Amino acid sequence: QVQLVESGGGLVQAGGSLRLSCAASGRTSSTFVMGWFRQAPGKEREFVAAIRWSGGSLVYTDSVKGRFTISSDNAKNTVYLQMNSLKPEDTAVYYCAARIGTTTPGRANSYPYWGQGTRVTVSS
Repeated sequence: QVQLVESGGGLVQAGGSLRLSCAASGRTSSTFVMGWFRQAPGKEREFVAAIRWSGGSLVYTDSVKGRFTISSDNAKNTVYLQMNSLKPEDTAVYYCAARIGTTTPGRANSYPYWGQGTRVTVSS
């Protein structure tokens, strides 16, 4: 089993920044892809960003390119999502997920491991 725990969410004004963390434990794999997804009330879960556990092959959805940065720290078994220039439309519960490496990292239903989510609220 793999356990994922997100942290770092909160309330921030538009234009501000937050850094989300996802701590992984259990039977992790060097071949994992780590993904960040988000879900706003009444909307489908949306892909945000992904990274290979080794730290390469960064992928972002168009709406966050240039504002968000995903990174990994293998020594700490942790992935991060640095979110800058936040907008009210970024308001959502953010989830960390993990799966064996894939060429299509944006499909939520392909990830078997998920964290509990951390809430991000951006005020206008």
